[in-house]
Amino acid sequence: MSKQIDLVDLDIYYGDFLAVEGVNLTVKANSVMSFIGPSGCGKSTVLRSINRMHEVIPGAHVKGAVNLDGENLYGPNVDPVLVRRTIGMVFQRPNPFPTMSIADNVIAGLKLEKDKKRKESMDEIVEKSLRGANLWEEVKDRLKRPGASLSGGQQQRLCIARAIAVEPQVLLMDEPCSALDPISTLAIEDLIRELKDRYTIIIVTHNMQQAGRVSDDTAFFNLSGIGKPGHLIEVGPTAQIFSHPEHKQTEDYIAGRFG
Repeated sequence: MSKQIDLVDLDIYYGDFLAVEGVNLTVKANSVMSFIGPSGCGKSTVLRSINRMHEVIPGAHVKGAVNLDGENLYGPNVDPVLVRRTIGMVFQRPNPFPTMSIADNVIAGLKLEKDKKRKESMDEIVEKSLRGANLWEEVKDRLKRPGASLSGGQQQRLCIARAIAVEPQVLLMDEPCSALDPISTLAIEDLIRELKDRYTIIIVTHNMQQAGRVSDDTAFFNLSGIGKPGHLIEVGPTAQIFSHPEHKQTEDYIAGRFG
């Protein structure tokens, strides 16, 4: 079951530099939220803070809370490795492990686990995950070929299969279509709409049409100047944000007047 995410008074730092300030928002379970805003406003930084990828950078840290169904993922007894398993991530550019086969790419995360009690065999997990990523029919006869032998769009769906193989509850996607052609982009968008039945999804995108097509809710981030922290300007149902935003800077950004 997917879960609700609540960001509460979240401040995100790189060392002493406050990169994003005072974020409060709720992402409903089994929904898709888009993060939009100009480059440098902190969208991807907020995204990476949700599954504690941000703190992999030396000196990076947060203040405030990221709650998953009420549990603060930054609590003192929370294992960040388990957080990253519960909250999967798909990056801007497809990043299959180049020396691994298609099948081994899917189960790469499972091989790191200590848990040997899974009822399904690895072969079953490979098939289920590739079906979940709408890739099975295209690759079922060449599972032993390198993941890097696939097209860009197929590689990105392979990375989604890898992310869902460990059975997360949330999927984060950081501009997952920015390196893809229009046909592959539509395939990923169709997949996102299907996956929200099973996961809570957050997607960072610079493509306004994409945000309009795939997301239930949209959060607009901006910053007041170079060297200033990014802020969440407004968040709400996508149709409302795109047609009747509360803030003029949101309207100007969506209309393409800056960013």
